[in-house]
Amino acid sequence: MFAAERRQLILEMVRANGAVSLRELARVVQTSEVTVRRDVRALEAEGLLDRRHGGAVLPGGFTRESGFPQKSHLATAEKTAIADLAAGLVEEGEAIVVGAGTTTQELARRLARVPGLTVVTNSLLVAQALAHANRVEVVMTGGTLRGSNYALVGSGAEQSLQGLRVSRAFLSGSGLTAERGLSTSNMLSASVDRALVQAAAEVVVLADHTKLGTDTMFQTVPTDVITRLVTDEPPPHDDRAATELQALADQGVQIAVAGPGAAGSGGDGVPTGRQPRRDMPLPGQRRTHPGGPGGGAQLRSAGSLAEPQPGPAERARVADMRRR
Repeated sequence: MFAAERRQLILEMVRANGAVSLRELARVVQTSEVTVRRDVRALEAEGLLDRRHGGAVLPGGFTRESGFPQKSHLATAEKTAIADLAAGLVEEGEAIVVGAGTTTQELARRLARVPGLTVVTNSLLVAQALAHANRVEVVMTGGTLRGSNYALVGSGAEQSLQGLRVSRAFLSGSGLTAERGLSTSNMLSASVDRALVQAAAEVVVLADHTKLGTDTMFQTVPTDVITRLVTDEPPPHDDRAATELQALADQGVQIAVAGPGAAGSGGDGVPTGRQPRRDMPLPGQRRTHPGGPGGGAQLRSAGSLAEPQPGPAERARVADMRRR
């Protein structure tokens, strides 16, 4: 394929999807990431697209939202690795909320094996992934169906979350920066995500490396509210993504990196050479959010979802501290 043909195909993919990773571009045009990066740089010089951490986006700074068919084919291997790692954070008998997105859909498929789990969601895709899990209870919000991502949004969804209290919220989005936190391109989706956050004691963000450093229109979760980020390992040459991870760690976000080269037990770590601070807060020690007011529609009675209890690892850590 000639350079002009490659660049035309790259441009068409970015226009169709809004944002595409270098890995995906290299796979489609069947060349190396080095060559694709050179092509993207040339297209940026012409003002046809903008470069971002590990990928390319539509020009203008704020990417538009891609439809579900496009997003479901982007960074599939990375999303699978992130979902595998995130599923390990969920314990038997927990009550959690899971937001809409292709990465959270992958997570839901793995949660079907966790007994005694209660999952509150506004995503039809998450609910579908758990529909046949015998030992998992699925509770759906109300609201208006947004067809582009198969999610329930609007005042009905937000009101149904009032009075809810769960241990963790698992959310995805369109972009993540240390300065602004998690963001999305749609106002209705952002509003429901904020309501999901208010219901949870901890917030876990699932975002592949192509979203690091990307900022979109509507903020959903400020950085100081994010307890943990589960992401994949950026390519070795992507210094900006590594810098963004370090900036997030410096603000107290716990970083868990899925894939080859992850450091620490369970895959916790950041790319080689960019280790985060190790004085990160433990889950549950900060960023707790009071549940919504008692009035309004509720998914369940206020007492039906118990306050989260510390897991075995947390209890062992507390016992060890007391012995000392």
